[in-house]
Amino acid sequence: MNECTFCRIAGGEEPARIVYQDEDVTAFHDRNPQAPVHVLIIPNEHIESVNEVEPSHVDLVGKLFVVARQVAEEEGAARGYRLVVNTGSQAAQSVFHLHVHLLGGRALRWPPG
Repeated sequence: MNECTFCRIAGGEEPARIVYQDEDVTAFHDRNPQAPVHVLIIPNEHIESVNEVEPSHVDLVGKLFVVARQVAEEEGAARGYRLVVNTGSQAAQSVFHLHVHLLGGRALRWPPG
């Protein structure tokens, strides 16, 4: 069994509230939402973090952002949302599988963190 929670979600081995899935990308509601809309968008391929992104991943990483825009529209957050990618434990990455947080559904403040 794969030890990565996000790989198991993408593979259908662990439950999640999936809002989008295709052969490359899966998007699902965060289990601990920090905003009314909090969706995680992941590549189905296991990539640990931005530090492991290679030139061969350019199309896949771009697709994460296209899916984020689509999900924001479908979840009612298209008027304003934030995309966050944490890289490494010092940036609060807790699941070491590349993922984009889509946060919206309320006014967001700056600076974060």
